[in-house]
Formats: sequence, C-alpha cells, structure tokens
Amino acid sequence: MVQKYQSPVRIYKYPFELVMAAYEKRFPACKMIPVFLGCEILSQSVSDDSAVHVVERRCFLAIDAPYLLKKIVGVEQVSFIQKNSLDRRSRTLSIEAHNESFSNRVLIHEHCFYSVHPDNPGWTCFEQDASLDVKSFFGFESSVEKIAMKQYTANIKKGKEVIDFYIGELLAEGLAHIPPWSSDTGAVQASEVHDGASGGTTRSGLAAGEDVSVAVGSGGRSVSSRPRLVRAGSGGSLDLGASAANIVSEIEDSAAKLDADYIQRCLGDLTPFQESKLVQLRKWLLDTHKGKIPKDAHILRFLKARDFNTEKARELLCRSLAWRKLHNVDRLLSTHEPSAVLQKYFPGGWHYHDKDGRPLYILRLGQMDVKGLVKSVGYESILRHVLSVNEEGLRLCEESTRQRGHPVTNCTCIIDLEGLSMRHLWRPGIKSLLRVIEVITANYPETMGFLLIVRAPRVFPVLWTLVSPFIDDRTREKFLIYGGKDYQGVGGLVDYIDKTFIPDFLDGDCYCGVSEGGMVPKSAYVTSSEEEVDRGWTPDGLESIYHTAYIVNDFAHEVLIQVPQKGSVITWDFDILKGDVTFTLLRCRHALVSPPHEHRMAGVAGGVGSVQFLDKRWTVGIDVSIVDPPLVCRDGDSIQGSHVTSWAGSYVLQWKFFDSAKNSFDLLSTHRSKVMYYTEVLHSEQFRGSMTSLQSSHSSFSQLSLTNTSAYSSVTHSSCPSR
Repeated sequence: MVQKYQSPVRIYKYPFELVMAAYEKRFPACKMIPVFLGCEILSQSVSDDSAVHVVERRCFLAIDAPYLLKKIVGVEQVSFIQKNSLDRRSRTLSIEAHNESFSNRVLIHEHCFYSVHPDNPGWTCFEQDASLDVKSFFGFESSVEKIAMKQYTANIKKGKEVIDFYIGELLAEGLAHIPPWSSDTGAVQASEVHDGASGGTTRSGLAAGEDVSVAVGSGGRSVSSRPRLVRAGSGGSLDLGASAANIVSEIEDSAAKLDADYIQRCLGDLTPFQESKLVQLRKWLLDTHKGKIPKDAHILRFLKARDFNTEKARELLCRSLAWRKLHNVDRLLSTHEPSAVLQKYFPGGWHYHDKDGRPLYILRLGQMDVKGLVKSVGYESILRHVLSVNEEGLRLCEESTRQRGHPVTNCTCIIDLEGLSMRHLWRPGIKSLLRVIEVITANYPETMGFLLIVRAPRVFPVLWTLVSPFIDDRTREKFLIYGGKDYQGVGGLVDYIDKTFIPDFLDGDCYCGVSEGGMVPKSAYVTSSEEEVDRGWTPDGLESIYHTAYIVNDFAHEVLIQVPQKGSVITWDFDILKGDVTFTLLRCRHALVSPPHEHRMAGVAGGVGSVQFLDKRWTVGIDVSIVDPPLVCRDGDSIQGSHVTSWAGSYVLQWKFFDSAKNSFDLLSTHRSKVMYYTEVLHSEQFRGSMTSLQSSHSSFSQLSLTNTSAYSSVTHSSCPSR
C-alpha cells in the first residue's frame, strides 16, 4: 500500500534570497544532521545569465534501523538521487528526490518547493509531499514502513530547527538582506550563492537528500499563505474551524493549502502525519464539493474519530454531510424553538465553562421523566432538541476560541444521576436513548472533552450495561463516574471545573438556572401508545426538501421539470450517497402521454426506488434532445448546477447507473446507486440575471460549510454543473 505525506505550507518570515543563503550554509557538512553522511555531485548546469542553477547529486544516509534488520539487508547506508532546480528569476527552488538503493523493493519519491509568499514578497513559502511504496523487503514490509515514516517525521521536526539556526547565524553576521536577482547583478549573486553549492551536500529526509526534510519549517511563527491573511499578533479572528473562505473573498486553488501556524492557532497541535491527513482529506473535499466544504475543525473531528484513516473518515463525513443536508440541520439553531413542555421539564442546559474553556453542559438525568416527555412531545421533538444542544455547543466552542485565543474544540458535560430509578429503564425510553446516541455518535464525533457522571446510584450499572455497547471506545475513555459524594474534594469536579462555577445542587457556590425537571403531568400527553416511539427514528420534525432515489442497471431515475417560459432557470443540487451515476439534462420534443413507470424495490421507504418518464422507444435527436453531455458523478460527489432554458416545455433530469470498478461505501450493494437531490425552477422575472438568486438557500451548509459563489458564476452558459 502506498503511504502518502503532504505537509501544510510552512512560512519563513524572511526573503527568499536569505532563506536560500541559510539553506546553502549547511553544506558541505552539518553537525545538526548526523544521519547525513555526504554526497557527490553527478551533474550541474548554470544558465548564461546565472538565473537558473540545476544540480543533481547522489546522497548517502546512515540507516537508522534495528541491528537485526541491518544485518539481514547487509548494508549500513543507503543512497538517494536528488535534483535541485533553483530559478532566481522567478525566485523558486524545486527539489525532486528518489531512492537509488533497494529501488526494486521500495519506491520513495519526494518533492519540495520553495517560492515567494503570494501576499508578502518578503516572506518565503515551503511545500512538501512524499510517497512510500514498500513492494517487498525480506518479509519486513510493515517494519520498514513504520521506520521510514518515523524517521521522516523526525527529520521534518529537525528541519525546522536547522533552518532557524542558520538564519539566526546569518542575522548575527549582519547579513539581513540579499538583493533579488536581476540581469545586472546576476553574476555577482551567482558567485555568492554558489560558494556553498559547489561542494555542498543536501539532504532529503525520508528520501535522504538533505535539501528536503531539513529545509522544512520556518525561522519564526508561520502565518497563512493565502491572500488577505490575518497577521500573527494582529488580533485577527480565531474562529474555530476557520478555513480559507473565512479569510479570503473566494475559494481558489490555493485554498487547499493550510499553513502550519493557522493549524496550531485554530486547530491545535498536530503531528506532521496528522497535518498531512488533514490536508489530504480537505483537498479531496475541495475537489468533490467545490464551492462548499466543512470547516477545518469539523473535518479534523472526523479524522480523529477514525484515527486519521482518511478513507474511513471520508466515508463517515460524507454520510454526515448528506444527513445534515437531508434534514436541514444547519438551520436548526435559527428555526428550533423547544415546546413549553421541553422548556419546563427537560433538565438540561449550558452553564459557564470548565478550566480549559470548554463549554459546560449540565444534565440532571435522574430528574428527567423520560416516559412523560416521550408521551407529551414525541421522540422526534426530543431528538431535534438534543441536536440543537449539540449545534449550540459547536457555536459556544467557536465563541470560547475567540475569547481565549487558543483552540477550544469540544465540550464538557456533567450528568447528575440523583433520583435515577427503575422507572428510567422504561423500554421505549431506553430505545429512544440508544437512537439518540446513534445519531450523535455518527454526526458529532470528538465533540466531548469529558463526561462527568456524579451521584451514580445502585441501579446505574444496569443502565450502563444497556448503553455502553453503543458508545465507541474513544468516547468511553472520556467518562468519569463518581458514586455517592466522591465528586467532592480533590480528584472530583474541582479537578475539571473552577469551584466558582460548580452548581449549587452539587455543593458548589454557583447558582445554576438549569431546569430541575420533574414529572410531566398526564394532561400534557398527546398519545398513550407506547408503540409510538417504535416508529422509524428518522427525525421527521426536521422537514426535508431533498428526495432520495435508488438507481439500478436498467432503471434510471428521472425528474420531470415543467418550464413555463423561455429564460427560466432550472437548478439542481444533489449528492451521490452510494455508487457512481451519470447525470444528464434532457428536453422533450413531444408531450409525455404515458404515465410514469415506478420501479419498486424492497426495503425502500414507500416501496418506490426510482421513476422513469421517458419512453424507452424514443430516439435522441428526434423525440428528445440532450441539453448537455452526460456528467459522470462518483461516489461521494456533491453536485450543484443550473441551466438557463432556451425553450419552454418539458425537461427531464436523469440519473443513470454507471458501471465502475470503483468500490462504493456498501461493498455488498455495488449493483445500485443512491442519490439525494433537490431541484427548483426559477422564473426569468425572479432573478433577472442576478447571480445571488441562483444560490439556493436550502443547500444546508450555513453552519458547517462555506459557500463559494463562483460555483454559479457560469450561469450565462447553457449549463453549469459544479463539482
């Protein structure tokens, strides 16, 4: 399996020429890099004007591996080929490196690139990516992968120190400025910079050329490499999960690049491996969800939940984004108003924060009348309320991040179990609780800092036995359970919460305005049927504007659109939840006289998997016209687009199954695809060419994603699908 690494952008807050001088100052030897044994120049060339200098070297590295492994392979060092291309005119340095030793068993490729900061010509950017493919290595393939990645990570960290050290030396020597190359001074600059290069040695980290892995990092704190960035120390925004679109006016190709200082300030301390996985998943989302992607903190939560396995995190995240869109979850904070019963009898609420700044939620579960709440407001209303609590928690994390100047990415919860009894073990209530846990676990991973359970009674082990199997191991590790009065004193709540904020009902000094719960009067019940909660758990209260279709080989799914007048705009927004499809917009040249065919499928809500309007006997070009060529949409893609109609009449949006070797999320159901879609027709007088009117207010990414208006900027064309 190929292991890939992609670093965030590292920023040197020094001019390109000074960074290059520090880069060369390490040669021919560097005491800070004992693993580098030396190198030999294989070839080099310099352009006539001395602007371009290309050097190819063979570099030697000592093997930092267990003694037994070195004895088996029979070598103490390995060699790499490295090619450096320095262009002083454009102020760039490109470094390509690959292994020479064991190249038939292991393939290592690394690329690094130095360039001028796009927003500040006095700063320098450094980018790096690498791949490792261990084909066979005497049965030690797994060990070699681990050793290589460990060494690579160590070299990256060391590289920051080396560059910082040599820039400091240059400044101590009084060399604070080197003029950029020009045609008049090129020869002089060339002689200055080539002094170190002629006998120089370079290094490539994992790829073992010294340039790459050591020349990583910055002599100071890095800042965003994107346009209109917030300067370090300027008091700029530290919004939790702020991504490129929060800093620049529109998402560009460079938005896929995250700089190291932004990650540290807004997301926390990550290892180079974790940074790489974040960059990779974010880039994938930019490619497949152009115009709107989740905030970086949200992406990071899903990566943490899957131990930074990008494939597993991608699957979980895509399903969650589709769920949010399907149920308009992003609009929940602005639309949800709990009923009077929930406000009075739901014993939970937000209460200040813990010692680390995490928002603190109090739930007096022992005082909750689960049966009364379910019978009075229903399961869907309770779930909707719990979802709004989680959405509010994300908002409070952002607010705390701004106030404290460091990342606050999760919350702390106190669950008071005083009053818990067998009545809480009511079977429908337990079933409802498990369904809530299922939804929260799938869509709000890594949002829990600590969960402090206090005053646990004897009946608690029974409840815990029923609930704990549905809580993942990572979350269970954050549970702390206190029986009796163990929560008081050292080792209790005071270790996590300042005493001034401990609620009064837990022997603290702070008044807590959270509802005390209590028994819901039977007069508030709206149903007496306990089976009511056994219905499907989909939160019907979150009214969906999206529809779902299941597409198989011989049955496409078609949506009929009636366009009343020329110039109207057909818009669409859909997600591929499973499998691959082709999407086509067609115009009917004849009236549809036959009723639509419904393809029925077992296990599908309503029994109808897809609908077909077009007569299979119709001929393209005679009976129906293809408005735009079919678009191949892959598993996980999010597609938005629009078409300005040239004729009134009947149009058909068509999704057809696309046979592909690519695996879908459900390996047992690769014979069919699943699409979630929303369509709308805008009359010409409704938008009059206005771009903003084509931005659907229903795309459901107001809280966790970012909208790029440029995705709709091509509306004047015949069709503008956005991927």
